[in-house]
Amino acid sequence: MKTIKIVGVPEHFNMPWYQSIADRDFERVGVDLQWTDIPEGTGKMCQMLRSGETDMAVVLTEGMVKDILGGCPAKIVQLYVATPLVWGIHVGGKSAFQEVSDLQHTTAAISRFGSGSHLMAYVHAQQQGWDTATLQFQIVHTLEGAVEALQQGTADYFMWERFMTQPIVDSGIFRRLGVCPTPWPCFVIAVRDEVLANENEAVRSIVNTINAKTQHFKEQTHLIAQLAQRFHQKEEALEAWLSCTEWSQNPLSEKEFELVQNHLWSLNLIDKKDTFATVVNLLK
Repeated sequence: MKTIKIVGVPEHFNMPWYQSIADRDFERVGVDLQWTDIPEGTGKMCQMLRSGETDMAVVLTEGMVKDILGGCPAKIVQLYVATPLVWGIHVGGKSAFQEVSDLQHTTAAISRFGSGSHLMAYVHAQQQGWDTATLQFQIVHTLEGAVEALQQGTADYFMWERFMTQPIVDSGIFRRLGVCPTPWPCFVIAVRDEVLANENEAVRSIVNTINAKTQHFKEQTHLIAQLAQRFHQKEEALEAWLSCTEWSQNPLSEKEFELVQNHLWSLNLIDKKDTFATVVNLLK
């Protein structure tokens, strides 16, 4: 049996992975898939791919494209979630800020540089017509770190997935001033080049197995109740999230790749453009 290490955020998007591991689906295709939750998000997972700490990662599209273009020895092998991620724009519950426009020239909390919270702050600023060269950041590592930073005033706003932050908004710790959907499909599956070269069959088995799970994921009975229990969410919020979320069983297309790359280029977040084949491996 092949041992493959994989990382992802501990969020509802990855429930199909948790279920497949619990159901021993990967073992049936000869793979011991070892999953690790990474609450720090995409920036940390890109670092782990670079260092060889993990073989695979379920990461945000923009963060993975940026890191591969920056030299990360990995490839995107498939889209995982085909719909945009809806980022909430949050301030502290007692903050004086009332409108998104109030956040110009303030400090954004981010999990780390290269993370989704970092890159999407640029996307959001561009959409608002702000000068992205003047953006200021405070690294907070995790959602818990962001809560502390906004409460203590060391950062002014924080962008994170709108539904995962809902309990914090409901409690009054955060206030949500708006949302910012990604202009592209939000999650991809990435694999280190060395693993692709040496364990291609195992990677294909993993991808085929998760595709079989995601294809019928939303058809499960009692799914909302399972998600609510695991992620401490209200069922009505999860119903809203499921209604706007679609998983993918397809590769990242060249058009989608160019959309992300051109956006990163326009924001001066990458030093060079490269080819589709440099970033994406179409598993055969």
